[in-house]
Amino acid sequence: MYISNYRRRSEAVFLVFLFLLAFCVFRVFYIQLFRSHYLRQIADKQHNLFAELEPRRGSIYDANLKALAFNMSVDSLYASANSINAKEKSKIISELPEILGLSEAYLTERLNRKKAFIWLARKLPPEKTEAVKKLKLKGLGFLRESKRIYPNGYLASHIIGFAGMDNKGLEGIERDYDRYLTGQPGWALFLRDARQKKLDIWQQMVLPVDGQELVLTVDEVIQYIAERELDKAYRKFNAKGASIVVMDPHTGKILAMASRPTYDLDNHINVNKDSMRNRAICDLLEPGSVFKIVTASAALEEKKASEEDIFFCGNGTYQVGGRILHDHKPHGRLTFRQVIEESSNIGTVKIAQILGEDTVYRYVKAFGFGAKTGFDLSGEISGMIKEPRYWSKTSISAIPIGQEVGVTALQLASAISVIANGGQLMRPYIVDSIRDKQGNIIKENKPVLVRKVVSLDTASRIRKILTGVIEEGTGRLAKVLGFSAAGKTGTAQKLEPNGAYSHNKFLATFVGFAPAEDPLFAIVVIVDEPRPVYFGGVVAAPVFKAVAGDAIRYLKSNELPPEAGQQ
Repeated sequence: MYISNYRRRSEAVFLVFLFLLAFCVFRVFYIQLFRSHYLRQIADKQHNLFAELEPRRGSIYDANLKALAFNMSVDSLYASANSINAKEKSKIISELPEILGLSEAYLTERLNRKKAFIWLARKLPPEKTEAVKKLKLKGLGFLRESKRIYPNGYLASHIIGFAGMDNKGLEGIERDYDRYLTGQPGWALFLRDARQKKLDIWQQMVLPVDGQELVLTVDEVIQYIAERELDKAYRKFNAKGASIVVMDPHTGKILAMASRPTYDLDNHINVNKDSMRNRAICDLLEPGSVFKIVTASAALEEKKASEEDIFFCGNGTYQVGGRILHDHKPHGRLTFRQVIEESSNIGTVKIAQILGEDTVYRYVKAFGFGAKTGFDLSGEISGMIKEPRYWSKTSISAIPIGQEVGVTALQLASAISVIANGGQLMRPYIVDSIRDKQGNIIKENKPVLVRKVVSLDTASRIRKILTGVIEEGTGRLAKVLGFSAAGKTGTAQKLEPNGAYSHNKFLATFVGFAPAEDPLFAIVVIVDEPRPVYFGGVVAAPVFKAVAGDAIRYLKSNELPPEAGQQ
């Protein structure tokens, strides 16, 4: 009996152990077959750290390869939130806000996320990085990233634009050419020890591909000169806005382009949209008297008038289709040349009436108005010009003098370049080339001839007339000692919301080129609502004078005598 009970108990114990062994074997097989992938992931998270490797964004250079935007390596702070205990989190939350300029609430929210990797602060200045390292806080680490640097602050801000924290272009060239500048990210799998500290050992790595570099047509020195003088006029005349374009008339290269108001590329977070707007390509304006160049060119090209033909300017008043047209001061009999030099509205309209509506419209379109120029920076508008079938009875007295037509500063630069280069409309462009890190050219822009607008003879004759505008006409304040220049003033009334022309809101404009005999550049200056003075010959012409004088001395510093171009 005793032996029998002992045997039963032994068998029961054996069966229990056998069951437990079977269960363990089954559990091992279950884990190996069905849970191995999940558990391996947990182990990898504990001992491996995955990090994306950011490519270096391509630099942007001016025409002389001076850096306008580039990237610099800096440290970014991250936390391994899952591995930080409550006491360490409390210490981090209490000590980091003062250094990083972050709120405790922000850090608390970040550290309470159940993640193995989380950013706390991106792209820190070196002094902040050192301050954090001195605290020796557990669970924190640094990764090297690249930060976009704009060494010139405000300079060329409307051209360059800016990139965001993740090096993605958000405005200007940075946005339009982001696909070239960004590059391709890489990644690395780093090993960590039992305390979750990153080891300088990587298990796998794919290196990033750096972005390509842009070379612009902009000359940093000319850009600075243009912005300096535009800013002076903008502030002096309490203007609502202003813009300037400096263009190589022979190639279409933009040497400088600026707008006011402006903004600092390194501090763009709270800047309003008005300050970011590139007025030179996206503001529609009635050009006023600078548009008379089109009418004058058409008349000479079509042989409907010559320089010494006489036009009676009605002593200051002239009626067309029920509209009374006035000159800024009364004129009697003026030659064709004097009509342009003295900027007579009446004389210009009489020339246009000889040409007829269809011919005037044809030349307006030929000079590039009413269509986009094809400029390689986004935001450009096409402007506005009505077809003759939509003209009213008074349109022939408005369009030839720059009313009832909408243009941009860039279109005006292209149009005045037609006269400067001998009659050819060139497509403006601002990106010269795209290159790789070794300097090999990936893509290159070349001058593009859009069309022949007028003959070389007509362009030369208009050039002489525009030289007279500065020497003897309304543009005397654009004259620079030491060399000749050609140009045209404009003072345009702005439209009120009710469609009527304002009597206290004006656009002061000047278009011109220099030197007149062999132009290096064409310049357009527009000042929006200057006060108290508003005439183009007084407000905009001096900007042309200063920019032209300094730019020529810069470009021909080895050729000019010391007194040339002195202001």
